[in-house]
Amino acid sequence: MREIRAAVCRAFGEPLVIETLRLPAPGPGAVEVEIEACAICHSDVTLIDGGWGGALPAIYGHEAVGRVSALGAGVTRYGVGDRVLVTLIRACGGCGPCASGRPTQCATPGAPDMLPGGVHVGLNCGAFAEAVVVDSSQLAPVGADIPAEAACILSCGVVTGLGAAVNTAQVRPGDWCVVIGAGGVGLNTVQGARLAGAARVVAVDVSDEKLDVARRFGATDGVLVGEDGREAMDRLGRRADHVFVTVGAGPVIDGALDWLAPHGTAYLVGMPHSGTVGHFDPVSAAYYGQGLRGTRMGDVVLARDIPWMLDLHAQGRLKLEALVSGIFPLDRINEALDATRAGQGTRNVVVMA
Repeated sequence: MREIRAAVCRAFGEPLVIETLRLPAPGPGAVEVEIEACAICHSDVTLIDGGWGGALPAIYGHEAVGRVSALGAGVTRYGVGDRVLVTLIRACGGCGPCASGRPTQCATPGAPDMLPGGVHVGLNCGAFAEAVVVDSSQLAPVGADIPAEAACILSCGVVTGLGAAVNTAQVRPGDWCVVIGAGGVGLNTVQGARLAGAARVVAVDVSDEKLDVARRFGATDGVLVGEDGREAMDRLGRRADHVFVTVGAGPVIDGALDWLAPHGTAYLVGMPHSGTVGHFDPVSAAYYGQGLRGTRMGDVVLARDIPWMLDLHAQGRLKLEALVSGIFPLDRINEALDATRAGQGTRNVVVMA
């Protein structure tokens, strides 16, 4: 057992506290990883602010990269010193969903972890810390040529957004897509739609500045929040085959179907707070054959999708470094959280060194 520094949430809505905690050695099937960097996802902010409840005290953070520092019994895929992504996807590999290529919906992910002293490990990771112990299924190899602050975003923001377009929606060449929200996940959804060959990728956000950023990631058009979705799409030429809601705001979810063509589908990519209730017109949805469905972590399969995404980055076709908007040491994590809450930048990253 070793000591680590970590940012601990002891009360919802309050600043995190940097504490020294004890980290147990990895047990069978587990791996210890020295964290280099961990990006701040809006899911972390929602948890810290109490939007989904949960047990406290807890360590959050789930979008990380680091190097393997110790192995539990039975781990053969990784060696000490390997550089890896750390994700929240804990999968048994043998249940029905895993066998069907849906490890993000694993039916037997194991019990939640807890550190000595009663500190809960949030989202199977607890990566706002100098080191973590996670199941080996939560890792994916990543080379040393990508800066840590860019590589870590692959662990959630990239796979969630890009995967929503490529895996969940299965966007085809010539499709029209709308992406509501041009934050970190939204920009990666834009990248996914572009890579899949969408004819039009329409970004929707609150400012021209954010729409300009979306265009740099592949959006063909931009619409400001507040404009009627039907009118906006009719002006561009036709309505969308796919609408991706990457923000967890109730009113945005309510209007998701307005952007759709007949037989189109809206996808809930961003997670709202517990208790959020959506409203839509079921008559219109039924008449036009429209759908509304969720997507968790972009239905990613780590062993299949991460090598492909790394190859795209190496070719210059997938932007990672451009997603990083702020870099903060662990001692300033509360500043990074406040910047994320305020919508400042695309992805703020906490580095441990």
